[in-house]
Amino acid sequence: MAVPPNAAPRDEPPYERLFAAARIWLTRHGRKLWWVHSAYALALGTTVVVFARRGFQHARWLALSLGTAWLVLVLFYRIFGRGQVRAPIEPPGTKGRIRFFVVTYVLKNLYQGMLFFLLPFYWQSCTLDSVNRYFVVLLGACAVVSTLDVVVDRVLLRFRVLASIFHAVTLFSCLNLVVPALLPDTRTLVSLLTAAGIASLSFWTLHVASFSVLKRPLYAAAFGVSFASAIGLAYLARRAIPPVPMYVSHAAVGPSVLADGRLAMEVTSLHTSVITQLLAVTDIVVPGGKGDRLHHVWRQDGQERRRFTEDTSRVDGPFGSVRLRSQLTPESLPEHLAGAWSIDVETEDGQLVGRTHFIVSD
Repeated sequence: MAVPPNAAPRDEPPYERLFAAARIWLTRHGRKLWWVHSAYALALGTTVVVFARRGFQHARWLALSLGTAWLVLVLFYRIFGRGQVRAPIEPPGTKGRIRFFVVTYVLKNLYQGMLFFLLPFYWQSCTLDSVNRYFVVLLGACAVVSTLDVVVDRVLLRFRVLASIFHAVTLFSCLNLVVPALLPDTRTLVSLLTAAGIASLSFWTLHVASFSVLKRPLYAAAFGVSFASAIGLAYLARRAIPPVPMYVSHAAVGPSVLADGRLAMEVTSLHTSVITQLLAVTDIVVPGGKGDRLHHVWRQDGQERRRFTEDTSRVDGPFGSVRLRSQLTPESLPEHLAGAWSIDVETEDGQLVGRTHFIVSD
């Protein structure tokens, strides 16, 4: 029987009215909620930084996060990318959207945890007036991006190349810390090159359906070139990457030492008339074990004056640290002392561990 046009509409169940109102409200304010969640994620990342400062031993958990993040990212492009370079922002259908947001939510939380965990280690290993500070800036930018849901969902994950580069940077940075955590006393250059090689492999897993394609000569050549290029680039850029987890805990310069080997005074500025010799003492913390030979490098106005190997400058120091002490004797002091001086602690491969400055005036 037809319902008269002026008949009162049938009342909807209360729960349906509630769901309808919720859908309308989410449609209007959904984007604002994502930004609120981004602020929450940033605050959560700050707590991860605090957790990371509790100790290097927690770095081993990064290995689990790395594997999980890689699997989730591969799964994301297997489900939503379907072999395409560009993935849909939101797949059609309610079930597709739910899967999309669940996978991206898990992935973002993994990235946030890893990147914010890394920041304190790279921060204390970097030297602020050297080129390796830019790598810490890059990591900080990646950490902030990982908290921006709209940016990750609508830009980063939409393009497979962007997502794979972001993942490779995160993987490379994590492995620099994970390798010495799992294999103590590993040389930092070995960790660096290992991380670069594995990052190159992970890049390929996001762009090929199966490694069986490497049986084709063209793909095999491309893989070999990219793998060798990643390792070569890491070697050439090693000076721009902090040698995590090593860092200088204390460094000072003075004109004399006490009987126990400590500096009698620590100075940042002194006059040429009081200088008969100059001594430098640095304590280097090595939580990942002693895998590198270290050097003391004296520079005046940026020019290298003397280089001391660990064989000639290592002395007894605090447990868990390497103490280097070197000196410029009256015979080795340059004729003109005035200028801006620095003492660098470097690995044998040229990575800068830390630096201290002092000024000599006429």
